[in-house]
Amino acid sequence: MKDDNSAFVGSPEPLPGRAEPLPGSAEPLPGSAGPLLDIAALRADTPGCETVIHFNNAGCGLTARPVLQAMLDHLHLEAAVGGYEAAAARAAETADFHASLAELLNTRPANIAFAASATHAYSKALSSIDFRPGDTVLTTRNDFVSNQIAFLSLRKRHGVKIVHAPDHADGSGVDVDAMAALMRTHRPRLVAATHVPTNSGLVQPVAEIGRHCRELDLLYLVDACQSVGQLPVDVQEIGCDLLTATCRKFLRGPRGSGFLYVSDRVLTAGHEPLHIDMHGARWVAPGHYRPVDTAARFEEWEFPYATVLGCAAAVRYALRVGPQAVARRTPALAARLRGHLAALPGVRTLDRGPAPAALVTFAVEGRQADPFKAALDARGINSALSYREFAQYDFADKEVEWCLRLSPHYYNTEDEVDAVAAAVAELAGSTR
Repeated sequence: MKDDNSAFVGSPEPLPGRAEPLPGSAEPLPGSAGPLLDIAALRADTPGCETVIHFNNAGCGLTARPVLQAMLDHLHLEAAVGGYEAAAARAAETADFHASLAELLNTRPANIAFAASATHAYSKALSSIDFRPGDTVLTTRNDFVSNQIAFLSLRKRHGVKIVHAPDHADGSGVDVDAMAALMRTHRPRLVAATHVPTNSGLVQPVAEIGRHCRELDLLYLVDACQSVGQLPVDVQEIGCDLLTATCRKFLRGPRGSGFLYVSDRVLTAGHEPLHIDMHGARWVAPGHYRPVDTAARFEEWEFPYATVLGCAAAVRYALRVGPQAVARRTPALAARLRGHLAALPGVRTLDRGPAPAALVTFAVEGRQADPFKAALDARGINSALSYREFAQYDFADKEVEWCLRLSPHYYNTEDEVDAVAAAVAELAGSTR
């Protein structure tokens, strides 16, 4: 592995456990610019590349060796000295979870909270809002299924109203002007949007929505589960009050991990989760507690320390690969795949918007969901299925009951893209 700092996007300092920084690369995708990535070296750092063609990064990214090593090292330390003692010994490394994410998102470590998943973080955020009967939640038609279920639960329990902003007529995402008009009409208690929904490659204009929220002083929650790690995400630019994501997808961290960004504005206003414990608050008198000043009020005392350390290693890895380099390569690989699939008889690509992300979704005429995915599995190609129940509005508009989702990442190759497209062509063209 060459030691070429000039070709490396991000800090030239090595990752923990590495003798040298991640290298820069050789061949750019057509139309790419800037420092390049050494794809061969990155793949060598990714054991899973030896066994599968992994096009399910929107589900879980393949873990890099430094991430795996960070977790194993801590588990060995726990076994050797004890769990509490190991946590104390690795306190600085644990704190880097907050510091690394703060660097990635353009905020402060005090604004980051660990969560067991993106949905866990989202639930914590919602629980900090004092919803009353008649309050409005303003959201979009392209959202994550669990978020929509949470809003329906709030309606059932607290009597809130759910208002969905309309999409543009061409299906290219939410109509921000119409959404802004609904903000002024309803004065919603919460505005919520998903940056990239799980069921398509659509990229929503979350920063434009955020500007209207700031102008009208409205609380704004963003689900960035599918964008963090593949697209640059700057919470200051977005203008959100709360942002949630997972570490297991395009950040390539371990399962059972996520995070919540909490703005200074939210902390100062005194928002706190419904169930707060001794980590997030201090019991200052028999009848009183005081929340801590930071986003730690949204965390619990018990941490899966090996997981947290793995997440910190994953975020540092992403920073060293370089968010801008990833944002050029990953969607470009998806565009190459989408172009191949769009040319296939019987295959209908479903992604909309001017610049789709690296989630490629398509329907196959006359085929059943599970057997089609199983046939790809048998070829060593990882993929994912989405069903109507995951995206009631979007799939109704597209008139599909299911789709297959393929999601490449920067460590995938053009040859893999072409091989996956050829496999889909073969399966779609076989006897129905």
